[in-house]
Order: sequence, then structure tokens, then C-alpha cells
Amino acid sequence: MIDSHCHLDHELLFSTIQEVLNRSKVIGVTKLLTICTTIKSYHKILDIIKLDPMIYGTYGIHPHESSQDIVTKKNIIESIQKNKKLIGVGETGLDFYYNHSDKDKQIESFKNHIESAIDLNLPIIVHSRNAEIETFDILNSYKKYSPKILMHCFTGSLSFADKLLTLDAFFSASGIITFKNSVDLQETFKSIPINKLLIETDSPYLAPIPMRGRKNEPSFIKYTANKLSEIKNVTFDDIKLATTNNFNKLFQI
Repeated sequence: MIDSHCHLDHELLFSTIQEVLNRSKVIGVTKLLTICTTIKSYHKILDIIKLDPMIYGTYGIHPHESSQDIVTKKNIIESIQKNKKLIGVGETGLDFYYNHSDKDKQIESFKNHIESAIDLNLPIIVHSRNAEIETFDILNSYKKYSPKILMHCFTGSLSFADKLLTLDAFFSASGIITFKNSVDLQETFKSIPINKLLIETDSPYLAPIPMRGRKNEPSFIKYTANKLSEIKNVTFDDIKLATTNNFNKLFQI
């Protein structure tokens, strides 16, 4: 299995990172993608990806931070080109639920990330909350460039998923699909083709049932994979194989 989105730089994980890595290996995790959210986290990730061959990283500015950490297309490209284990652009996108950053700044940052991903031929890891129309419209405006899109921790509507599929997007399922109140989301994932699915923890956040309320970590990915197998009516091994192959295809590793 591959945890396509975790935050190993977060103190809750970093303080015991070797134990976290060991537990993930025990349950069959073969790769971890630790996601950048700020300029500060980028410098920490450069050290983290040296710790183990299984760890890869990204560079990007979370929409919450886009008013503070302002980056240009040149900044993004140069930062990623410094290390071959940086294999994605993001986490970027739009969050109009909290609005921690100005909407226009979020949009500008998002576009800079998309254009960088296109130039680098790397996937863009997209966060979208309360911004389905704007997120799709922006991504769709780059359709002719065939961006490689990964919708991280996807919680959007079925209609949003259907529109994103016209852009050949991939969708990552998090522990949210295990929650009792996620019936609509489960139905959405039931409709998404299995060759477009990845799994993630978003650790240390969003621990799946039965670990709800605890610090999340990559080894908990098995619970999300198991629930996804139920939703798709396939075996656990089918989900492990499909999501691993999909990750390797998308990130070309």
C-alpha cells in the first residue's frame, strides 16, 4: 500500500518518526508521500525524505497560507528541481470554508502551482473545500495542457467528481470514508472508476474508524483501504494493487 498524502513534518509524527515508519512497514506500506504546506515545511521535508527510501515529498503552499507564503511559478519550479524525490506540486487549491487567506490570493497561488506542475510534468495535489465551482473552472481552463490532477482527501459531490473525471483526474480517499455520516461520499466513491483511486491518511489528521480520536499515522491506511474495498465491492488485495498501481502511474515511479 501507498499513503499518498501524509504530513511527516508535523510534530505529532516527526517526534517519533522512526517508530511511525516501522509501523507502516509492518502493515505493508511501501511508499509515503509527505506533503508540503508552507515554505518552512519544505525545508523540513528536504531532511525527512533522506531518512528512508520509501519517503517522497512535494513542494507547495496550502491555500490557508497563500496570503503569507507568496510564491511565484519560478519559486515553485526551482524548489522542486533541487531534489529528485520531490515528485508532486502542492498541496494547493482553494478553501472558501475557513478563508484563512484572501480568495484572490488563493486563486493566484493555485494558478501558479498548476502552471508549475504542467511545466514540470508532475501531478498537482489539490485541496478543495466549499469551492467546487471555482476549483473546477480553474482546472478546466488548463484542460488543453492535460494537467495531472490528484484531488486530495476528496469530499466533494458526485457532480463535482463527474466533472473532474472529464479532466482525467485522480481521487484520493481518506479516513473520512469510514465515518458513519459519510454515506453520500461513499456513494460518490462507489461511482469513481477504480483505476482513478488512491488512498491516504492525511496524518496526523482524520484518523479512520476504529482509530477515530487518536493521532492518525500512515499505518492506519489499512482501515481506509478496507472500507474502500467494501464500497467498491472488491477484495482488500484488489484495492491494495489498484491504488498502488495508480499512484505509481500518476507519479511515474
